[in-house]
Parts: sequence; structure tokens; C-alpha cells
Amino acid sequence: MVKFYESSFSYDYPFPAVSLAYFLRYPNPYAKHVLSTDVIDRHFDKESQRLYTTRLHLKRSKLPPTVLKLLPKGILGSSSDSGQSYILEKSIVDVKKGWMTTETRNLEWTGILSVVEKQSYFRPARENVSAGNGSSHEPQNETTEVKTSTTFISRFGQGGHRAARRKTGAVSPNNDPVVEAPDEIQPKRGFLSSWSTSSLQRTIEAIGMRRTREALLKSKDGMNVVLGRMRSGGLVEVLEGMRKDREAIYVSEGPWKRRWNQGRGLEDDG
Repeated sequence: MVKFYESSFSYDYPFPAVSLAYFLRYPNPYAKHVLSTDVIDRHFDKESQRLYTTRLHLKRSKLPPTVLKLLPKGILGSSSDSGQSYILEKSIVDVKKGWMTTETRNLEWTGILSVVEKQSYFRPARENVSAGNGSSHEPQNETTEVKTSTTFISRFGQGGHRAARRKTGAVSPNNDPVVEAPDEIQPKRGFLSSWSTSSLQRTIEAIGMRRTREALLKSKDGMNVVLGRMRSGGLVEVLEGMRKDREAIYVSEGPWKRRWNQGRGLEDDG
């Protein structure tokens, strides 16, 4: 089963500020669940003037209780209790043309629900300004448009189908083995079993879509906080805000609070 969710909005800030804020958005008051961010790879192509970045985010996250109730007991093992999950992020920034594309995907629980979010950041077309028309216009504040497309794929209950696939002797144009799943070797399933699995997949995807809508709103609010700091105090205020947000996140946690107090020579008040 596959579901799609699309949305679009804009930031009242120019593209250079928005693209920079994107890489400085964690932590912020609306993303207290983000524990760490690590750059896995980054390089700049001088010819195309594009910056390529791959990052890994560690977030405090669990499967929603409504999803856990739908799954057979013990299917996740201890992973559902870890309280943490990794998100892989890839981005491309075109400095010359002024656009950025990003892609994020979850690395945990992909057998239950795989979520892939793609975003495009770009300068809006100046429809009211035409070159050489001799008319004068008042300067307008620059904005940055954002388009988001999210794909939800629940593969729950499809393990038998994947296990039944086999390689044929044919090859694709790319010389990759062709994989087929002939009907005669697929495990037969009753109508009720098939309907139950399909219904469960739709329910899981619907829950994921609802959570994504809520996350997008918080993500926009968090970006606006970073952009506001950048406008009022530049990078100095942005970095100071990040320090305070990180301190607030860690100090509010029990074990982290005890370590923080010990490191500052304070007694644990708990």
C-alpha cells in the first residue's frame, strides 16, 4: 500500500537565509526530540556550484501506541522500547540558480512503515516584474517557496511475497537480474486474510500521514525561530539560541540533568 501527501508554503525570508537556516535548524524549541545531528558526507562541486550533504539525525521517537496495538505482540522485539530512531537526510543546494532539494527517510521500522519526505526550496517567479517595460515597482520583500511531497509505504504482511520471489535468467538493460514473483510459487492467502492485511496497512499509513501533517507545522515553526534569530542577531544569535535549546533539552531529562549538575558542581535536586 502507498499513500502520498503534498503541501506547499513559503517563508518570508530570502533563499540564502532559508537554505542556511535549514542546516542550523536543530535544535530549536519545536524540535526537542532531536538528540544529535552528524554530517556523514559533504562536498561542493565547483563546476555546477552545488553543495551535496548527507546527514544522520538521531531523534527521540517511538511507534505511536495506536500502531503498536495493531501489530502482533513481539513483532518488533526490543526495538520498540529503545525510544530512539535514525533519520537519513540528503540535500543538494544550487548556489548559482538558487534552489535546494532535500530528502529524508526513516531507517527504523521500515518493515512497518517507510516514510520518504522530499522538499524543494526555491525563489518564486517574479510575475509582476518584466524586464524593459519601463515601469517602476516598489521593492518587495524576498520570499522562499517550499513544496513538500511525502510518500508512505506500509509493507507489513508482505514478507511471504518477497520471500517467494526468485531470479530469472533474463537481465535488464542495466545488466541487473530480473526478479519475478510467479503466481504459482506465491503463498496462497484467503480473502479475509488479504483484506485484514490491506486494512492494517491503510490504517498504519493513515496514522503516519496524520503525524506528518503535525510534524510539518512544527518544522515550519522551528525554521521561523531560527530565521528570526538570524535576522535580529545574525549567526551569533543563532548559535547562542542553539546552545540554549540544547541545554534545555538535556537538562530537562533525568539522567542528563544529573550529569549536567555534576559537571557544573551542583547537587542533584531530584
